[in-house]
Amino acid sequence: MLRTHNNWELTAKNIWEKVTLTGWVSNRRDHGWIIFIDLRDRYWLTQIVFDPEDNKEAWELADSFRSEYVIKVTWTVRARPEWQANPRMKTWEIEVIINENVELLSKSKTPPFEIDEFAKDINEEVRLKYRYLDLRRPKLLNYMKFRAKMTNFTRNWFAARDFLDIQTPILANSSPEWARDFLVPSRLHPGTFYALPQAPQQFKQLLMVAWVDKYFQIAPCFRDEDPRADRHAGDFYQIDCEMSFVEQDDIFKVVEDFLIDMTKELSDKEILKETPWKDKIREWWKFFKLTYEEAMEKYWTDKPDLRYDLSMIEVSDIFARSTNEIFSSIAKDTKNNRVKALKVEGWDNYFSKTQMKNFEKFVKQYGAGWLGYFQMKEDWLKWPLNKFFSEEDLQELVDRIWLKTWDVVFFGAWEKKLVLNYMWKFRNHLASILDEKLEWKFIDKNKLAFCWITDFPIFEKDEQTWKIDFEHNPFSMPANWIKDLEKEGDDLLEVKGLQYDLACNWYEILSWAIRNHDIESLVKAFEKVGRSEDEVKEKFGAMYEAFRYWVPPHGGFAIGMDRLMMIYLDEDNIRDIYAFPKSWKWMDLMMNSPAKVDEEQLRELHIELDLDE
Repeated sequence: MLRTHNNWELTAKNIWEKVTLTGWVSNRRDHGWIIFIDLRDRYWLTQIVFDPEDNKEAWELADSFRSEYVIKVTWTVRARPEWQANPRMKTWEIEVIINENVELLSKSKTPPFEIDEFAKDINEEVRLKYRYLDLRRPKLLNYMKFRAKMTNFTRNWFAARDFLDIQTPILANSSPEWARDFLVPSRLHPGTFYALPQAPQQFKQLLMVAWVDKYFQIAPCFRDEDPRADRHAGDFYQIDCEMSFVEQDDIFKVVEDFLIDMTKELSDKEILKETPWKDKIREWWKFFKLTYEEAMEKYWTDKPDLRYDLSMIEVSDIFARSTNEIFSSIAKDTKNNRVKALKVEGWDNYFSKTQMKNFEKFVKQYGAGWLGYFQMKEDWLKWPLNKFFSEEDLQELVDRIWLKTWDVVFFGAWEKKLVLNYMWKFRNHLASILDEKLEWKFIDKNKLAFCWITDFPIFEKDEQTWKIDFEHNPFSMPANWIKDLEKEGDDLLEVKGLQYDLACNWYEILSWAIRNHDIESLVKAFEKVGRSEDEVKEKFGAMYEAFRYWVPPHGGFAIGMDRLMMIYLDEDNIRDIYAFPKSWKWMDLMMNSPAKVDEEQLRELHIELDLDE
């Protein structure tokens, strides 16, 4: 070994020992006669002192060292002078005085950017081009350490509970995730293609047929989708699981136990809990839970941020009884319209008239005609519309919204999608304002608000073609699978599936379902969207055949590992979670890909390009 210790290992117990360290020159300070160098490696920093009175040859060599040079030093550890103590460094008790040997292992060009934890305004494309240098920055290096801890914890946790870690194929067929596939041409079978898996969906269900009742893997997935802040270009990783002989609550128990244990082990964040739920064995805390319909009506999203409330409260029935014909006519049409209230507790005295006008301007840019509001004063509601409501209706309004003195309530009324959309955007706008104004954080990054979203619709209608299709996953079990699949036409839009997502702090971090394991009802579901049994056989032939050899009831889930890491690390850009990410333009700037290939390679694959100049 070229070194006897890593940087973090040296403490006061090593004083007067001879040690050898290797690493990079992080910082060089010339104090006249004495040269100080901070030697850095993956673990930490150690201060090295070059004094010509101790070793002039080493001092002369150190005078040539520059940032990022790789060096090897042999020296004796000594106590750091008391006035130079730096408790922020793990090695703060000691320093190194070179009295043996120093060796230059390799020189470095001047880096294209400052390799410093606090360096700002570095162009991201430059960072990605020199990613191996970017990863030297403590922040990103710590992200890689965290990722390693997370994958190790995951494997150990599931293995301890009898899950089998099984790797499924990368070269596979098209997976029914409804994103674009990455296709891989076959050299030996001209004109045919493999597809990189969007998820191990079919393979893990086939494992259930094969008596593997508990499967998991940290699975690479590939989807040709446009990148965004929380979605990496091309590939991502998910904690993928499937279990036999389970119901929805069994899945929820496994997920909740795993995430609670992982959070305790890897993070200081606090999980916000709802109410205790008892089973026969123990009492445990469950996450928040909303149906898809509830989530959309309250928050107009299936991934609500529940670290704060600000939910939209339905008051259409109360407005329908008002004597104001405009409001009552809107409110009575509950199929097409909505009247929603949004309460901000205790902020009546803080919102000025100017702010109220700015709030109305804000919602108008999203199609709102106006934004109403009323205030709860010490003597009762202050509201120009009081005269249009009976005392009983006003009291019901106060009770339903849980109004207290100094609360302010905003409300919107009109067509359903329009109202829900602008009130949802207004909710987010209010939250950001409150987060900025309050002394304490309104949106607490130290809180995790996990929320199950259940009862998703299985079918949807395309707004352009008006055809019925699967809303998301065709393999989800309908909640009432025998009766539901007897429905036709628009009645199919009412069919709910045993499909669930898990949201956390504004991100969807888990998806999947209890599977439809009955081959006849599975074929029937496909027929409802105009796909024949022959098409099911052709596209999902392995599953079609396997399900005829007895398949157990089963279900599973996939946790977006990268998004979960973003939440744990308070990171807004998913690209920094990866060791070697692609840019938002879908390019690996470091490896210069995608790139053209030789004509000979294309001929071997029986591919001829027809590109416009």
